[in-house]
Amino acid sequence: MGLIKAIAGAAGGVIADQWREYFYCEAIDKDILVVKGQKRTSGRSSNTKGVDNIISNGSIIAVADGQCMIIVEQGKVAELCAEPGEFVYDTSTEPSIFFGGLGQGIVASFVNIGKRFTFGGEAPKDQRVYYFNTKELIDNRFGTTNPVPFRVVDKNIGLDIDIAIRCNGVYSYKIVDPMLFYTNVCGNVQVAYSREEIDAQLKAEFLTALQPAFAKISDMGIRYSSLPGHTLELAEAMNEALTAKWSDLRGLSVVSVGINSVNASKEDEDLIKQLQRSAVMRDPTMAGAVLVGAQSEAMKLAAANEGAGPAMAFMGMNMAGAAGGMNAGNLFAMGQQQQPPPQYPPQGGYPQQQYQQQPPPPGQGWSCACGAVNQGKFCQGCGQAQPAPPAAGWACACGQGGNAGKFCQGCGQPQPATGWTCACGAVNQGRFCQGCGKPQA
Repeated sequence: MGLIKAIAGAAGGVIADQWREYFYCEAIDKDILVVKGQKRTSGRSSNTKGVDNIISNGSIIAVADGQCMIIVEQGKVAELCAEPGEFVYDTSTEPSIFFGGLGQGIVASFVNIGKRFTFGGEAPKDQRVYYFNTKELIDNRFGTTNPVPFRVVDKNIGLDIDIAIRCNGVYSYKIVDPMLFYTNVCGNVQVAYSREEIDAQLKAEFLTALQPAFAKISDMGIRYSSLPGHTLELAEAMNEALTAKWSDLRGLSVVSVGINSVNASKEDEDLIKQLQRSAVMRDPTMAGAVLVGAQSEAMKLAAANEGAGPAMAFMGMNMAGAAGGMNAGNLFAMGQQQQPPPQYPPQGGYPQQQYQQQPPPPGQGWSCACGAVNQGKFCQGCGQAQPAPPAAGWACACGQGGNAGKFCQGCGQPQPATGWTCACGAVNQGRFCQGCGKPQA
């Protein structure tokens, strides 16, 4: 009886598994990562007695957008398809008379009956279809239970300190390597693999990776209060920190990170503000401006002091200013001295529209035609000598200047009848000045 039952089971099973199957997966829920594919059957279908984990040769597997399909045969991944459309499984080890030729299918089916008979009528194989949810898995909330170290770097003032911050937000991830995820995470699931089975582990690793990610963000000069505006950089930093555990081990990748709020302790906030204010005072002009503001406020308070009298109040204010050893005028003078010297152009100079310079104050150097301001006898920009100052006296038509007498020292011509200029500025024709009465020199 056992042999007859085995023969009947083997023959009936092979005949029942001759039908080509059609696999299709409806939209995968956002909480499901992997789901096992099911054969499409209805009340009109004759394919109702086939084995669930047998896929006949020539079966069709449909793949939709946001899905990836793999076929697992005997526990090993045999096929993978991530492109939307129809996939024909034509390399199955389960023959069918409806695909690949009738004669060849009949011969292979009888061989399969004999093989099943040796296993008591059962099929000695397992073939499954799994669908992976490759869409972005959103709304994964996180929050730091304990403060996370964050390095505050401000190169403008030379600030480099470590503080502790708390933050919360959401992140999203997706499956980027289904074969790796199947091999190391879900395996041969019976029905489906949901997010709740791995979310706790992922959240713990995500919070652990925040510290090195924040360190990279701080090295970029981004302040912790500006993190909500730099979510792209934070996502890249998180992927770099989680590469070993998520990408290389599980085939997952962080898509985006959203920060709702970032808070530092009040002590750390006050410390940063104090250091920034102190750094601003390193500029004497800023310190002078603050001192002027403080003195102005003190004068207002002194004028309003009715108890001791305004005179006593102003006297106390002057004593306090003298005790400090510094006033606003000295601070502004120090600021001007610390300003960098003007940058002169190289030999040949720059074009006039690119290099402009204010003329020097009287008695403090001379301006060359190239635009450079100089203190010595030669220009630092072009090397030209300092022009000679104009000579006193009158200039002759021959070009000789500095004539003090009535005749030109170069050609002997008499002084033109235009007159002579006195030291007081008056122009005269006679021997005596019409403005001051002095004789002509």
